[in-house]
Amino acid sequence: MTDHHDSASAGSAAPPDLAALRRRLAEFAAARDWQPYHTPKNLVAALSVEASELVEIFQWLTPEESTRVMADPDTAFRVRDEVADVLAYLLQLCEVLDIDPLAALSAKIDRNEQRFPPRSAGPARGAAPAPGGRPASGERPEPGERPEPGERR
Repeated sequence: MTDHHDSASAGSAAPPDLAALRRRLAEFAAARDWQPYHTPKNLVAALSVEASELVEIFQWLTPEESTRVMADPDTAFRVRDEVADVLAYLLQLCEVLDIDPLAALSAKIDRNEQRFPPRSAGPARGAAPAPGGRPASGERPEPGERPEPGERR
């Protein structure tokens, strides 16, 4: 057994909503005078570092081992902690840039539903995108279509 316990299992009430978490993060930073350091560049860099720390946990696991990662209490704690760090920096970035993350995600899902319609039949149904983010079917962008920031061609 480990000393690590997540607060969700400590008998707390309903989890806080996204707006409440964003306020708590902003208040936390303000109380420590950290706002000058919370530039978009710094927050994106910190987000990348935390995402890399999450990747590190899974780095040498087999696919099968990765599906069981939450079975070990110490590893599960580390995964939850890094997920929290990634989400915290993402929410702080959204705060600084005045982005509604839920609206952004909803809009992205809408675009993806248009870009990648479900197939009605055939062996490719449910196939994962190929490396580079393109579907295995070889779908290509229309001439003049710009990739989204960070999207590989």
